Amino acid sequence: MERNTRPTADALLKRVSVVTVLGNVILTVFKLFAGVVGRSGAMVSDAVHSLSDVFTTLIAFLGVRLSQKPADKEHPYGHERFECVASLVLGLILLITGLGIGKVGLDNILAGSYADLTPPGPIALIAALLSIATKEAMFWYTRHYAKLLNSPAFMADAWHHRSDAFSSIGSLIGVGGAMLGWPVLDSLASVVICLFILKVAYDILKDALSKMLDTSRGEEYEAHLREYVLAQEDVLGVALLQSRTFGNRVYIDLVIQVDGELKLRDAHAIAERVHSCVERDFPDIKHIMIHVDPAEERDP
Repeated sequence: MERNTRPTADALLKRVSVVTVLGNVILTVFKLFAGVVGRSGAMVSDAVHSLSDVFTTLIAFLGVRLSQKPADKEHPYGHERFECVASLVLGLILLITGLGIGKVGLDNILAGSYADLTPPGPIALIAALLSIATKEAMFWYTRHYAKLLNSPAFMADAWHHRSDAFSSIGSLIGVGGAMLGWPVLDSLASVVICLFILKVAYDILKDALSKMLDTSRGEEYEAHLREYVLAQEDVLGVALLQSRTFGNRVYIDLVIQVDGELKLRDAHAIAERVHSCVERDFPDIKHIMIHVDPAEERDP
C-alpha cells in the first residue's frame, strides 16, 4: 500500500513563505548595497520595494493561517475573511511604499538635485538585471502555489513580486540612462516605479474590498450553477439563485421547484441530494442553503 506523500496545505504554505522571505531578504540587501555603492537612487528605491515584499509575504502567511481556523461559537461561518484583511493590509503597504518612492523621485527632479550626481556604477546595473530575473521567477513560483492553495492573499503577494520585476525594469532604464549621461533618468525611474506599485496596490485593494462586501460571483458563474442544478433529477425549476463571496469561498442561496404532490420527506431528500452534489462538484462553495417550492406555485 503506497503512502500519500503529497504535501499538506500547511506544508505548502510554509514552503512558499520561507522561500519568498529568504529570497527577498537576500535581494533587498544586495540591491541596497548596489544602490549605495553604485550611487543610484532608483536602485535604493527598488531595494525599499523589495523590503516591503518581506513584510507582505509575512502578512499573507499570517492571513492564510488565520483563515484556516475552523468555525467556532463566536465565528460560526468560519474565518475566511482573514485573507481579505491580509490583502487589504498588503494593498495599503504597497500604496504607502509607492507614494514614498514617487515623492523622493519627484523631489529630486523638481529640485534639480540630480544634475551634480556622479553617474551610477556598473554594480547598480547588474543588480537591476538580477532583480528582474529573480522577481519574475518569484512571481511564477508564488502564483503556482497561490492557485494550489486557492489563496487570494498569496495571489496578491505574487503580483507584488511582478510589480517589483517591472519596477526593476524602470531601475534598469534609469541606471543605464544615468550612466550614458542623463542623470535625470535615475530619479525619473523612481517615479515610474511608483506608478507600477500604485497600480498593483489599486488592484489588490479593489479585489479585497469586493470580497469583503459579499459581492456576487457574477452572471456567468451563477448561470453555470443554475444549469447544473436544473440537470439534477426531480428538479423542475430554479426560482432563485444568489451567490456571495466570503473570503476565497462562496455561499449560495437557492430556491428549487419540485412536484407539489410529493411528501415533505421526499422533497427534502431531493434538496439534500442537490446540496451534496453541488458541494461535491463546486469545491469553492463552502455552503449552499436550499429552499423548496412546489412547482405549480411558480411565478409566471
